[in-house]
Amino acid sequence: MTLSKRSISFVGGITALLLLVPFIGMQMSNEVNWTLSDFVIGGFILSTFGLLLALAFQNIRKRSTRLIVIGIILLVLLLLWGELAVGIFGTPFAGS
Repeated sequence: MTLSKRSISFVGGITALLLLVPFIGMQMSNEVNWTLSDFVIGGFILSTFGLLLALAFQNIRKRSTRLIVIGIILLVLLLLWGELAVGIFGTPFAGS
């Protein structure tokens, strides 16, 4: 159940590329306003879920089970990201 260095490097690279989007957006517009904590939390969430996806790809052999697990992981990621971004559920995590 361990990940290869290649998988970990891949997840780290994708995480860095995804975090470049708001960083570049901050340079081009005042509409994007991320703080250091936003980048840290975003990086943590993206890397954690990326590693979970890598584990699912590497360790689940049955295709249908793998697709279900990956779908659940992505759904949880989107719900968490949406809650932290705009507070879709109104929890204290979103500052509501």
